[in-house]
Amino acid sequence: MSILVVGSVAFDTIRTPFGQADEALGGSATYFSAAASFFADVRLVAVVGEDFPDQHLEFLRSRRVDLGGLRRVPGKTFRWVGEYGFDLNQARTLETQLNVFADFAPQIPEAYRDSDVVFLANIDPDLQREVLRQVRRPALIAADTMNYWITNKAESLRQTLRLVDALLINDAEVRQLADEANLVQAARKILAWGPKSLVIKRGEYGALMIKNGDWFAAPALPLEVVRDPTGAGDCFAGGFVGYLANTMNFDNASVRKAMILGSVMASFNVEAFSLNRLRTLTYAEIEARYRAFRRLAQFEDL
Repeated sequence: MSILVVGSVAFDTIRTPFGQADEALGGSATYFSAAASFFADVRLVAVVGEDFPDQHLEFLRSRRVDLGGLRRVPGKTFRWVGEYGFDLNQARTLETQLNVFADFAPQIPEAYRDSDVVFLANIDPDLQREVLRQVRRPALIAADTMNYWITNKAESLRQTLRLVDALLINDAEVRQLADEANLVQAARKILAWGPKSLVIKRGEYGALMIKNGDWFAAPALPLEVVRDPTGAGDCFAGGFVGYLANTMNFDNASVRKAMILGSVMASFNVEAFSLNRLRTLTYAEIEARYRAFRRLAQFEDL
């Protein structure tokens, strides 16, 4: 089964208490694609500048990501500079250079328009709906967003939410979007706007999901090595959506397993800067960590 992802491909400069990476491969669509590619075929639509090196394209191709929708245009690639303190749940943006991404207008290749699943990464909600106008009848539409769009394009975002099946955002964004401090009440308010399920990413505290009135909590695996949380949410989305695309089963049980596999992919991502951990990751390691997640939450009813 195939996944169409539309989002950013970027260079990230990142500082954490555990080191630094300069001009490293990043972007929401990049992280998502690398994670999802372990489960399903991925078709990437994005834009990069003429400064984007072939070695990054080769990495994505090595993960069997279809790059037929990736355009290289004159100008510089999108760049983000950020830092983390010891609270790795919060990134502080130091600089953003949109560059060629400022004029990004997604053009979905004809061969991609019948994709089984669509993931709308963190881009302008106007562009998210433009993508949906160009695809035919995907079985699942999932989306991400961020505080900038919630603040500056709230009505446009709500229009997009009417069209999506699953929304994946963090707990601060849930509260901001619903203008509601209580997470349960905020979730119910957002679901009333259209999404069939809401996945709430909570960083080192795991993730929550509500679907058809059913709540599910995915734990976070205690890790000895954490280097860089950049892209963890996108890798979570890649594991979550990738598994659902693999099975094309969207019942509550499948969504619960997808939550755990999303957590698995995020847990690997934070072990190294950029996508370096995913470069060496094997499916056997994914299976082993999935079993570790199951053990972590298992208990006997005495």
